[in-house]
Amino acid sequence: MTASRTLRIALVGTVALTAASLTASAMASPAVADFSPTTRTHRATQEAMDAAVKDGVPGVAAQVKDTHGVWKGTSGVGNLKTKQPRSAHDRYRVGSITKTFVSTVLLQLEAEGRLSLDDKVDKWLPGVVRGNGHDGSKVTLRQLLNHTSGIFDYTSDDEFVRKAFLKDGFFKHRYDTATLGQLVEIAMSHKPDFAPGTSWNYSNTNYSLAAMVIESATGNSYGEEIRHRIIKPLGLHATSVPGTYPKVPQPSSRAYGKLAETATGPTYDVTELNPTLAGGSGDMISDSGDLNRFYSALLRGKLLPKAQLAEMKKTVKIDGSPNLAYGLGLSASKLSCGITVWGHGGGIHGSLSEAVTTEDGRHSLSFNFNGDWAGDSGAVIEAEFCGK
Repeated sequence: MTASRTLRIALVGTVALTAASLTASAMASPAVADFSPTTRTHRATQEAMDAAVKDGVPGVAAQVKDTHGVWKGTSGVGNLKTKQPRSAHDRYRVGSITKTFVSTVLLQLEAEGRLSLDDKVDKWLPGVVRGNGHDGSKVTLRQLLNHTSGIFDYTSDDEFVRKAFLKDGFFKHRYDTATLGQLVEIAMSHKPDFAPGTSWNYSNTNYSLAAMVIESATGNSYGEEIRHRIIKPLGLHATSVPGTYPKVPQPSSRAYGKLAETATGPTYDVTELNPTLAGGSGDMISDSGDLNRFYSALLRGKLLPKAQLAEMKKTVKIDGSPNLAYGLGLSASKLSCGITVWGHGGGIHGSLSEAVTTEDGRHSLSFNFNGDWAGDSGAVIEAEFCGK
């Protein structure tokens, strides 16, 4: 798997990642769990987390919220040098889970009558989506949110990959600031993937544009709107839109990546970076407890009126993934036992995360791998909801 596929800020959890091995001392770190009376019902989840560590993930941090209460589990280490174990309360970069927050804000604005999902991008961002066949007068806001716009994904640009994901470029440019407009300009230097509305392709550019629409419609930064509309009302104390700040607040673990075209070779500490490289599409920080609270509130109708939540849950099929469909910043995954979970995955340097909940919002799981090259996150989800 190439660096651009393994590390770019994209939907994760539906494909197995290439396995790699760590040192024996790191793998030997014991699993840790909160052994409440309900823990035995999450044994399969703990075993799947331990299996991810054996596959090469440095450590895993997870929380579950269901009708029995809260279960917290960890496996492996948060620091390869000190062997400090992971904490279930770790904060981490959530990558593309950010997309659900951005989509929720746009849908709230629609509910308030301030914009429409059928608005063309040009109405809010005149002239921004132009070049090499891109035309913002033909792309709707809905098509941005469900990835049917056809707009090229800037994280697939070869020069961006070299600077952001490969070793020499990353260490030279890790603190560089990128504006939303600059990310979109990278995409505009390429041809569209397809005509708007004719197919589906995951593109991070869509959510840089969606963030820009929020700013155009409100006069505030998209981060301010997320804080005002979601983070503060829900009391998500571990959740932030960090802007240019390069560190992950404590408590947190280190994040590790290969910074190479393959999943072999040296492992690097990639914890610190300027998250504007993922602006609007994958820059947020949170923890597992906050993510469970967010997705449960969302699916239970606490953040959106019924009409907007229904729009968010209108999905399009993803070619090659018969059990996965994508709505408006929200994915639906049908598991092997017949249960469908709603949520999103996120990948960014040194961090692979999943946050999913049942349709009634009563059973939620969120977790993080602090390595981006190994482990099967889908197996952890299957274990929790299907006992496998």
